[in-house]
Amino acid sequence: MFRAFLRLGLVSFGGPIAHLGYFREEFVVRRRWLDDERYAQLLAICQFLPGPASSQMGFAIGLLRAGWRGALAAFVGFTLPSALLMFGFASVSARLDRGLGAAVVHGLKLVAVAVVAHGLLGMARQMTPDARRLAIAVLACACVLWFGTAWAQLIAIAMGAVLGGLLCGRVALRASPSTLPVRYGRSVALALLAVFACGLVAALAWPSQAPTAGAMAAAFYRAGALVFGGGHVVLPLLQEALVESGWIPSATFLAGYGAAQAVPGPMFSIAAYLGAVVPTGWPSAAFACVAVLAVFAPGFLLLAATLPFWQRVQAMRGAGPMLAGVNAAVVGLLAAAFYDPVWTQGIASWRDVLVVIVAFALLLRLRAGALWVVAWCVGASVVLSL
Repeated sequence: MFRAFLRLGLVSFGGPIAHLGYFREEFVVRRRWLDDERYAQLLAICQFLPGPASSQMGFAIGLLRAGWRGALAAFVGFTLPSALLMFGFASVSARLDRGLGAAVVHGLKLVAVAVVAHGLLGMARQMTPDARRLAIAVLACACVLWFGTAWAQLIAIAMGAVLGGLLCGRVALRASPSTLPVRYGRSVALALLAVFACGLVAALAWPSQAPTAGAMAAAFYRAGALVFGGGHVVLPLLQEALVESGWIPSATFLAGYGAAQAVPGPMFSIAAYLGAVVPTGWPSAAFACVAVLAVFAPGFLLLAATLPFWQRVQAMRGAGPMLAGVNAAVVGLLAAAFYDPVWTQGIASWRDVLVVIVAFALLLRLRAGALWVVAWCVGASVVLSL
């Protein structure tokens, strides 16, 4: 299990959607560890729950195939390469504050602008296909921009769930007749759900004035527990927790987000970079590990708690409409984050706008990989600085 996911962690470029394609090719077509029907059922669960969908899919495959040790091996194997790369970038990022290094960092900010714009467009097409859901997204965006606090993001998500239940009644979850070979019972699932809930309550209540170990763990746990819709949505949650609190500057945050596009594996591995650059006075490696574990833990806990009850969740009448409303609100959250800080901190001149337009065209029209976009933005930034 560890070898299979380590290989995927070394070569899986392209983001969560590409990762899911790699997983199907490896575990359904080549290894035949599960069939297409069960793979589709796991995919529906991971898309329904908050958290990193591709990492949750890997965790679920490991859990169903080889138990808890298999789930842990799948997580470590898939996450380790990208986490080490992001930690390495954090180790050298402090030296990139002038000259050529500053140009590279600015290029990474432009990567973030192009990638978030592309992700926002794709999410808007999928999650706001009608006027009602588009209205929910606009209201969520306005709420976050107007209040500008973490509670505004929570209110926007809750508002999306309520409005989705009222306005999106025709949206339903796709039911599947097959069952999943879960190796534990509902009592264990309820215990895991209780651990998730207690962690979320503690994360919401924890004071965050100073970047202590507890405050950092709370910030990353809170972000991991509230991420609906994909890895890009972690951007506004982490930005509010780390930048608005004054723990790190916005430029440092965006440089790490841009660098995350150039590494394989899950985008949540940016937590290793952010945990290392927060000035805590403790060894950076220790806080990088705390951040990585905290941001992944809630999604895994909730997934493991849901698996034995999934058949009942599918049958719930209001689950589909509420999820549709939450997803629409998530589009609004990402739109607000695209404006501030991604656009306001990344774009410094009209030349930057031209560089981002070309990068966006590479993603949208030519469907170029993330590495090509990184190479273009960083190269253009270096040339313009000279």
